[in-house]
Amino acid sequence: MDKKAQEAMSKLQLLEQNMQQLELQKQQFSAQLMEAENALKELESKPETYKIVGNIMVKSDPTAVSADLKDKQERLQLHISLLDKQEKQITEKTEKIRKEVMGSLKE
Repeated sequence: MDKKAQEAMSKLQLLEQNMQQLELQKQQFSAQLMEAENALKELESKPETYKIVGNIMVKSDPTAVSADLKDKQERLQLHISLLDKQEKQITEKTEKIRKEVMGSLKE
């Protein structure tokens, strides 16, 4: 294998590691998003609302808590959307490099 092919293989490995990291972040954000969605559903059926502040639970205004959760939802959806775009870019780069490697191996 020539030097160019070795460099391309190294790039591929790095891109795959980046992809794994993106997947982990995406899973974490998705879990947080689901948690926020579940909390919003619970808010609809509960007359009293509590919010965790540090190590204690404090009685809170349901409207304010709902607004905070909706804001959190929007931010998480934005993060997930950005991760999807990064994932797509990495996939495209990976495919390009794979084609280059396969072409150099055939030569």
